[in-house]
Amino acid sequence: MTSGDGVMETQLSIQIEDGGSMPTSPLQFSFETISAKAACDLNARWHSRFPYIHWSNVVRNKAYVCYAAKFEGEYFAVAIWSSPIARKLDASKILELRRMAISSSCPRNTASRMISYMRKDIRKRFPQIEKLISYQDTEVHQGTIYKASGWSMVETKTKETDWSRTRGRAKPQSSAVKVRWEFSF
Repeated sequence: MTSGDGVMETQLSIQIEDGGSMPTSPLQFSFETISAKAACDLNARWHSRFPYIHWSNVVRNKAYVCYAAKFEGEYFAVAIWSSPIARKLDASKILELRRMAISSSCPRNTASRMISYMRKDIRKRFPQIEKLISYQDTEVHQGTIYKASGWSMVETKTKETDWSRTRGRAKPQSSAVKVRWEFSF
């Protein structure tokens, strides 16, 4: 047995002890839609910045869909889409990626693969949707998944600027600079 084989056996035994095998490629995931409640629960488990989102804040939108990435019966990533939060945006033609959270057990490029799948499924599921949007929190993310998935950076807001001027809002969850990314069909 070579030392490389020994390392592989050690890694495999660690994975099994942690509760099962772990995906080694994003191509191993299957994707499915899940309930808003389940999506919010998974988001609470993995989201780096905003773990809390109540399911009722998802289902009261004109349109919404939640996805999960699954491998061997276990969930490893989740995404929550809904009509845009900002009222100035056309909710009949736009969907917003509200949350995307990925387990630390996921292989590289899981987010890009999941975005690719979701984009195609949304196109079929909501043919009236012309654009997808998402907001990047610049204190914790660099926008890599959007760049890799063919999205365009369209707007940056500073800490002093509020995204929604059309209604009163609760205190922002983050005061970091935000970047809006868009993907047009």
